[in-house]
Amino acid sequence: MAQTDLRPVRITRDPVRRSVQLLSGLALYGTSVAMLTRAHLGLEPWGVLAEGVMKHTGLTFGTVTGVISVAVLLLWIPLRQRPGIGTVANVVVISVMVDVVRAVLPDQHDLVWQIVLLVGGVTLNGVATATYVGARLGPGARDGLMTGLAARTGRSVRLVRTGIELTVVIAGFALGGTLGFGTVLYALAIGPLTQALLPLVVWREPQREEQQPVH
Repeated sequence: MAQTDLRPVRITRDPVRRSVQLLSGLALYGTSVAMLTRAHLGLEPWGVLAEGVMKHTGLTFGTVTGVISVAVLLLWIPLRQRPGIGTVANVVVISVMVDVVRAVLPDQHDLVWQIVLLVGGVTLNGVATATYVGARLGPGARDGLMTGLAARTGRSVRLVRTGIELTVVIAGFALGGTLGFGTVLYALAIGPLTQALLPLVVWREPQREEQQPVH
C-alpha cells in the first residue's frame, strides 16, 4: 500500500475546499477534547498536561491549551521548523472550540454517559485529526515538534512521539491532571483510527489526463 503524502501544499491550491476541511477538522478536534474532559475517565496526553496547568493557574482549559501550543511553537525555533497557515489555525480554533463546547456540555457522573462521551470523543478525535492533517496546510504545534526532534536526533517518529507523550503525561499527572482508562484507550486507538481515515480525506493533487498520441 502506497504511503499517504502529507507534505504541506500552498494554500493557493484548491483554497476553498482545503480551508473548509482544515477549519472543520480543528473544530471537531476541539469538540472531541472537550468531550473527553467532561467524561472524567482519563484525558489524552496533552489534555492531562492542560488540565494540570489549569488547576494551578485558574485559566480556562482552552486558554491553557493555546498557551501550551504557543510554548511548543517556541521550541520549533532551534529545530528550524516552519509554521504554516494550519499551524496558526490549530492554536486558535482548538483553544476556542474547547471552551465553547465545555460551556454547553456538562460534566458526566453516570458511568454509561461517561463511556459514551469517552468512546465518542476518542472516535471523533481520530476523524478530526485525519481531517485537519489531510488538508495539508501545515502541521500542528505538537506534530511539528515531533517531526523536528525526529529529524534532529535521527530517532524514529514513533520513538520521539512516545517520549514526548510520556513526558507530557508525567508532568500533567504531577500537576493534578486526570489519568485513567481513557488515556490508555486514546493511546491505543488514535493511531490506527487516523491511519485508516487519512486516505479517505487527504487532499491530493488533481491528476492531469495524459494526452493521447494522434495516429
